[in-house]
Amino acid sequence: MKTFNTEGSCIPEENYMVDLTSRVMKIEQEIISRGKYFTINRARQYGKTTFLYLLERALSEKYIVISMSFESSEEYFVSQAHLARGLQLEIGERLEDQGLPKKIVSDWKRPLETEFPMKELGGRITKLCNSSDRKIVLLIDEVDKCSENQVFLSFLGLLRSKYLERQKGKGNTFQSVILAGVYDIKNLKLKLLPDESVRYNSPWNISANISLDMSFSADEIAKMLSSYEEDHHTGMDVNEVGQVLYDYSSGYPYLVSALCQIMDEQMTTVHGSENGFSVWTRQGVADAEHRLRKSIPVPALFDDLTKNLQSYPKLKKMISEILFSGARYPFNMGVEEIQLGVQFGFLKEKNGTVVVSNRIFETAMYDTFIAEMAINSESKETYWASMRIYNQFVINGQLQMDLVMRSFYDHFQEIYAGSDEKFLEEHSARCRRPF
Repeated sequence: MKTFNTEGSCIPEENYMVDLTSRVMKIEQEIISRGKYFTINRARQYGKTTFLYLLERALSEKYIVISMSFESSEEYFVSQAHLARGLQLEIGERLEDQGLPKKIVSDWKRPLETEFPMKELGGRITKLCNSSDRKIVLLIDEVDKCSENQVFLSFLGLLRSKYLERQKGKGNTFQSVILAGVYDIKNLKLKLLPDESVRYNSPWNISANISLDMSFSADEIAKMLSSYEEDHHTGMDVNEVGQVLYDYSSGYPYLVSALCQIMDEQMTTVHGSENGFSVWTRQGVADAEHRLRKSIPVPALFDDLTKNLQSYPKLKKMISEILFSGARYPFNMGVEEIQLGVQFGFLKEKNGTVVVSNRIFETAMYDTFIAEMAINSESKETYWASMRIYNQFVINGQLQMDLVMRSFYDHFQEIYAGSDEKFLEEHSARCRRPF
């Protein structure tokens, strides 16, 4: 039986998931087949690893696919020699897995010269690509894990020089290279030496520009739910529930899967009894969203959210002003805070302005800011004053709109007490209407 998955790659045969076939085909047709290089930059748990897994599966019949990750490869970036040897070992293992002739694999695995290891590695890449009967595609996940050092630039420079040589007809290299990570390495922020100022410097200007929307639409979510409904027969309206899931998450892949997983595994669904009900409803999604935000231990995505807000105080201040003051910032990816907010998945563009990317993050950020306000000596009085007002108008968890409007009417009368009676009558009549 299939399940919803929020840990690692989703596998179509084992997990309920949105169909990504059209996105995979787009990359194959517009990037791989044309010999281009490409970077995928998305926030944490935005489906990058799953997408690379599906891409590898789709390409494996036509290409030799070398798929690896820099998740735990810090030791590779100690020096150029370490990097060259590390890449040689990783790629060698992948070549053995794909059953290439022993001669090709043994030639690749011969010890590298110590004097110019990166240059020799480049030569090995050329020989490998010339020897293989299929073109070779390199996929690397978590590529930005070790990006802030000179050795990483050597790696990017090697790929770039081989690519440019191929364009001039002077050598062979990988058919395509796809690098995935959170940060955009085309705008690499690098500090080369301890006494050097931080600067932007990346040779990855060969990356093709392609629009790849990895968020899920309401229709795509509904199709995933249809597959679940065929197996479980809950009686849900898949289109309605799909739309509600989208309304909360804006299609953020992890959030969609997490809400579905909570409803499927944690919230009891009873069938066939007189008092039975299905949790796959609008209210069920709302309950799942509350459970997700209040989960203990805190989900890694929300833990990252808090840590990133603390690490980037200017970004935190901007988001706080958007949420609490209604501030409107023009959307411009040239501004570091906006760029970081988008890369972390916190922000997006709407009608030319910066907004919080989805309702779940918006509520989570509200919770964080309010909790901080409650314990911060500078804002503690403001917090408790607001809570006293809150308790006047929220009773048993329900906002009492009649009390809100009556209070507004009284406040309005107090402000304009000296105004013309006709003005007061015209502008306060609607406040006296019952709710």
